[in-house]
Amino acid sequence: MGETAKVDADAARFRYFPYVMAAFVAILLLSNLIGASKPSYVTLPNGKEWSFGAGVLFFPVSYIIGDVLTEVYGYARSRRVIWAGFGALAFAALMAAVVVALPPAPDWKNQPAYEIAFGSTWRIALASMIAYFVGEFVNSFVLAKMKIMTEGRWLWSRFVGSTIFGEGVDSLIFYPLAFYGSGIIPDVLLPRVMLSQFIAKVAVEVVFMPVTYRIVGFLKRAENEDYYDRDTRFTPFSLKV
Repeated sequence: MGETAKVDADAARFRYFPYVMAAFVAILLLSNLIGASKPSYVTLPNGKEWSFGAGVLFFPVSYIIGDVLTEVYGYARSRRVIWAGFGALAFAALMAAVVVALPPAPDWKNQPAYEIAFGSTWRIALASMIAYFVGEFVNSFVLAKMKIMTEGRWLWSRFVGSTIFGEGVDSLIFYPLAFYGSGIIPDVLLPRVMLSQFIAKVAVEVVFMPVTYRIVGFLKRAENEDYYDRDTRFTPFSLKV
């Protein structure tokens, strides 16, 4: 009863928390389901082409929202949102596997395209979930600790610093687990791909910084909250606040 009452109290106290949580989960799911399966490229000023997964344009936004959650509401509440995202990813992977495996109707000719769009191997899906889980918790932990160390100053340093650690761990886990030895990406190219994706993700954080500042400022005023995790128990394996 006590834990339920605390959840209800949080929902009543923080007007915008459910919307921030919903935005986090939605962007996380859509960037994995829609963006992850399409490679794209841009032509650089030197005439060379730089290839990237289209999801890199939107997946970092989940880290930005994670920063906002920890900065405003604290690590423990952010931890709940990370677990909600993990559950959503796991269900999406299961649903995709089941639906792709179902036999198509005889007159439906789009099964090959459907398999390409939603038929990620369990290796890639598992790598994505593990990388997300570890990366998001590293991101939240670093930001919470930096907020205490800086006494709430230099907001930009917390956002960029936590993203460097979180996205760095995410990339270091995901690409080897998903692709090493698979032949999809040559092993010799994996470090280059990891580095380019990491740089792109951090760059998205920097580009969105003015918007992030405005969102954080609005939420702190509207929610009357600016949480410092001085007495927080920083275990990922809890849902308590």
